[in-house]
Amino acid sequence: MDLALADKDLPLREDIRLLGRVLGDTVREQEGEETFQLIERIRQSGVRFHRAMDSGAGEELRAILKDLSPGRATLVVRAFSYFSQLANLAEDQHHIRRSRAHRMGQSAPRPSSLGHALARSAEAGLGAKGLRAFFSGAQVRPVLTAHPTEVQRKSILNAQMEIARLLDERDRSASTPREAALREEHLQRQVLLLWQTRMLRPQRPAVTDEVSNALSYFGRTFLHQVPALYADLEDRLGLDPAWGDAELPPFFQVGSWIGGDRDGNPFVTAEVLGQTLRMQSRTILDFLLKETQTLGEELSLSLQVSRASQDLLDLAATAPDQAPQRADEAYRRALSLIFQRLSATRTKLVGAEGDAKPEVQAAYGSPAELKSDLDVLDRSLRDHGGRRLARGRLRDLRRTVSVFGFHLAPIDLRQASEVQGRVVAELLEAVRPGSAYGSLDESGRIAALAAELESPRPLASPYLTYTDETRQELALFHAAADAQQRLGVEALPSCIISHTEGVSDLLEAAVLLREAGLLRPAEGRLDINLIPLFETIEDLQRSGDIMDALFSLPLYRRLLQGRGDIQEVMVGYSDSNKDGGFLTSRWELYKAELRLVEVARNHGVRLRLFHGRGGSVGRGGGPAYEAILAQPPGAVNGQIRLTEQGEVIAAKYGHPAVARRNLEVLVAATLEASLPVHQDAGADPRFTEAMDYLSEAACRAYRDLVYGTEGFERFFWESTPIAEIARLNIGSRPASRKAGRSITDLRAIPWVFSWSQCRVMLPGWYGFGSAVQSFLERRGDAGLSLLKEMHARWPYFQSLLSNMDMVLAKVDLAIASRYADLVGDPDLRHRIFGRIQSECEASVEALKAITGQAELLEDNPSLQRSIRHRFPYLDPMNHLQVELMRRFRTGETDERIERCLLLSINGIAAGLRNSG
Repeated sequence: MDLALADKDLPLREDIRLLGRVLGDTVREQEGEETFQLIERIRQSGVRFHRAMDSGAGEELRAILKDLSPGRATLVVRAFSYFSQLANLAEDQHHIRRSRAHRMGQSAPRPSSLGHALARSAEAGLGAKGLRAFFSGAQVRPVLTAHPTEVQRKSILNAQMEIARLLDERDRSASTPREAALREEHLQRQVLLLWQTRMLRPQRPAVTDEVSNALSYFGRTFLHQVPALYADLEDRLGLDPAWGDAELPPFFQVGSWIGGDRDGNPFVTAEVLGQTLRMQSRTILDFLLKETQTLGEELSLSLQVSRASQDLLDLAATAPDQAPQRADEAYRRALSLIFQRLSATRTKLVGAEGDAKPEVQAAYGSPAELKSDLDVLDRSLRDHGGRRLARGRLRDLRRTVSVFGFHLAPIDLRQASEVQGRVVAELLEAVRPGSAYGSLDESGRIAALAAELESPRPLASPYLTYTDETRQELALFHAAADAQQRLGVEALPSCIISHTEGVSDLLEAAVLLREAGLLRPAEGRLDINLIPLFETIEDLQRSGDIMDALFSLPLYRRLLQGRGDIQEVMVGYSDSNKDGGFLTSRWELYKAELRLVEVARNHGVRLRLFHGRGGSVGRGGGPAYEAILAQPPGAVNGQIRLTEQGEVIAAKYGHPAVARRNLEVLVAATLEASLPVHQDAGADPRFTEAMDYLSEAACRAYRDLVYGTEGFERFFWESTPIAEIARLNIGSRPASRKAGRSITDLRAIPWVFSWSQCRVMLPGWYGFGSAVQSFLERRGDAGLSLLKEMHARWPYFQSLLSNMDMVLAKVDLAIASRYADLVGDPDLRHRIFGRIQSECEASVEALKAITGQAELLEDNPSLQRSIRHRFPYLDPMNHLQVELMRRFRTGETDERIERCLLLSINGIAAGLRNSG
């Protein structure tokens, strides 16, 4: 490492040493010197084993861990888990520190920043007029989802955020010795709080628990950082006189699936959806009330020394507060009226607090009405010498209303196509016995559903008896319709159909929407987006033809015209990966997007793609900036949605400064990916031909291992902690869609999570080495030259290899071999693990040959540094997890063994950060 980089990393090492010392002191104080020395021996052995591959250290580590009692094992796991978490906080603080250093040094804007994106826009000739047009039609929306890889409890996250705040405070301000001592004491209190807080949930969380957890991110980050992002972008745009004081439309929002995603989750009901909406409304309305009250305290302007517009005076004249001492404080009186109406709105939408007094003002009918009143204040201030005042809290409050409304976050509804198919079949059978809808082929179903949708009469009747499944589905759509009436269509904008395999799947959902009044064919009105989700390799390959057939239906085309001719399509990374492996999944997604862009263009429809990404590379994860820029031409075009799942939410949005950076990345990448220079940059035909070959070869290798190798299911269940993960209370959704051990029925998330835990990371790379070897055997040196050219010139291929580089760097076959030792059949163990090892080695060599790197992550020093700091402390947890799995599976079912085993899963996931 060069000296300059070492100097830059010095504060990081100091933070890690500080946090490690405080944790060590806490362990010594709480558990005794003997326990502290045990953990320290394990730590030192782990560091030697990881950094020098010291076989003696490895043997020492195994010997120590093998003899640990359940109680001691628990203490060891908790210590290393917390150290990993604290190291993560130190890394986040270092990223913030380095970003501030760049800004303070007025460095050139870095890629993925707003400054860089706007500079690229200027180079492309996109002036104020072009940018105004871009943002008027843009939509950028990260969508929070609840999936069973979020292992951190809210209580622990709260303590971590306080530690992060203390690190930031220590970094930014000079302190007296007394101030520094008090800060360290506060840090010690927070670490002690962590140590004495239970890491695991005693029960699996309810959906409303997941909602509550997500809402904490709004209070901590989104409600503050989203308005700040808009303000920053507007200020940058305002440097151009042609832009002036123009305000951006609410193109950027944060969405949610939590409380509306019923695919495989029987606990999401109409009642739960209603609770979710009330919880969200309560959060935003309480925030608006607090901010309005604070603004009223701030705006002490007197008419004796300033002026106000007639509209502002008229607003103040109707305020309930007409006390003589505030007769000249028109802004305060106007805000008292706004506060009273907001309070009435809260009572109307979510109920009154405790013994609240009867409301004396009318509730707001919509967020637009509230925004209109706040705009009166804004115009009056700007017109009468108070522009700076208008740009303060009032600006953020106005932006908060326009972005979050009274609903906080748009909730998507999602259900599996097969469920809605059964419901529609039951409804049709009830009114036309013997119709046998379920036995019709696709064309027959489309004809029957199209005819049904042209009919004005409903299918369902309160006088008929239906199955629980049908009653629940109908109830949920009626609850959605009621919510739209109360909160506006923005509260529930979309209905996603999982496992879409044909046009009939979308028309079945349309029939159910009609039953609730959300679709009115006679009026050509559709109040909710119908979004197909294409997930498997086969469905992705057919997605373009399915959408072409859908757009060709006159009825659907009329409905789409009523929605501005915008069609959203969701593509899934998880199931396609489990189906065909990493390389094939990514390539089929790319080709599907190209075909969808073409079909939409042919029908005069604007396409918006929704990317169902997970945290791990195997499920579409990785840096968002590179991923968005790697989309094919025409696939972004100013609009993109993507899921934020599991532990990634905490990593990206738990810390306000980190959250702000990640939000900025999404906007910058979407703008850059929509520029004409990117839209026209189609792939060289030689590149696509090569990818077709690589994809086919990689898929063949992957499917031969996973689905074609006798005993592979047994190997997977015995060599990974999948069975133990299913017992961990980390999500409301079951790990498998059906009972049993079939990999086909296993959800993609625990599939990836399991491979991450045992440090194989198989879904993120398997098949690449075989594919490249086959390609080079066929093409020779010319083939390698072509692959190098693809890496140098094609953003898609660069992103693909960069993600593989990251995941391969996290693979540890030495540790993985210890998990493989858990497989009872030695022949099966050696046969399958040997194949995994050979393929991994081939993939690493292929990656190095194409990129020219001498070692993995050579071009990513920050992640290299992260692995160097964190992974030596993950290794002991892996070694201990193997020992605990062995004990538990051989009948040592002591409750402490199980709890410690689950703690190790928690700790490893926290250390890896993007494992699900």
